[in-house]
Amino acid sequence: MYPILRPLLFRLEPELAHALTLQGLKYAHLLGLTRLARARATEQPCRVMGIEFPNPVGLAAGLDKNGDYLPALSSLGFGFIELGTVTPRPQPGNPRPRLFRLPQAQAIINRMGFNNKGVDHLVVQVRKARYRGVLGINIGKNFDTPLERANEDYLIGMRKVYALADYIVINVSSPNTAGLRDLQHGDLLADLLAALKQEQQRLAQQHGRYVPLVIKIAPDMSEQELDQVAEQLLAHGIDGVAATNTTLSRAGVQGLRHGDQGGGLSGRPLQQRATDVVHHLHRRLQGRIPIIGIGGIVDAASALEKLQAGASLVQLYSGLVYRGPTLLDEVLTALWQQKLRRYAAVPA
Repeated sequence: MYPILRPLLFRLEPELAHALTLQGLKYAHLLGLTRLARARATEQPCRVMGIEFPNPVGLAAGLDKNGDYLPALSSLGFGFIELGTVTPRPQPGNPRPRLFRLPQAQAIINRMGFNNKGVDHLVVQVRKARYRGVLGINIGKNFDTPLERANEDYLIGMRKVYALADYIVINVSSPNTAGLRDLQHGDLLADLLAALKQEQQRLAQQHGRYVPLVIKIAPDMSEQELDQVAEQLLAHGIDGVAATNTTLSRAGVQGLRHGDQGGGLSGRPLQQRATDVVHHLHRRLQGRIPIIGIGGIVDAASALEKLQAGASLVQLYSGLVYRGPTLLDEVLTALWQQKLRRYAAVPA
């Protein structure tokens, strides 16, 4: 039904449409209707970061920041779901309007600013949901926490979600919190990673389980900067890297309505740059740290592109705004068909 509903939703202010879509999905799930939209070929297990994923196609952070819609989203067939970004304290985010569609480019610009209900709310919602799939939780710092105290915010978030998460994502790459991207570089990154790994070891002993740490990076770094990040990730034993967050570039949207809005650009215009980052990191890391590929996945071909570039997993978000659950089904079907072709090509 999404192709029928989309023109109506696109007449609404984007943030309102987003909220109504999630509410509608929630009620559809309660009525047992989301099974009609569930993707096929969902059983394609893979093991990444020591975690058994039902399939390699996940939901990226940002769609459900607070864990309010976890049961409904999980019914669609994702191999994993990532909640957040969530901060230690609730915060309203940046002033509205802060979300813009660019349909001609299958793109979105957002400057949400980590609007969320706080980590304590998310913890309550996850416990209520009793979700049994693979769960990632994406954590960030509050906008008014100075950079020199950012580590404290990440450690608070990590402690509170550790028992519930299968993996934890450290978001240091959103362009919508002033100064946040500075945490991707130099001593600030080294100090943060060292603090996180020390706390991870302590929490693993406390809870009797090891929860991998993933660092989410921006697409707007040079190859030299990417190499420096890769060296830091390897040196500190980080478990995974998510590539990439949204971009500050406006390549592909110049001259379009809303194309000059401030914030992070996602969707099709990000596709090639995000893939280039995945490919570069894959060459640099040589399989020692798995990569989650994100950015510009709007069809099966763009998902396969990320995997062929070296990603072990992929995540969807902006493509879902334009394609709906059909996108997940299309990607999983293409992956299944690819596996069948490989199997058929193996000599008996």
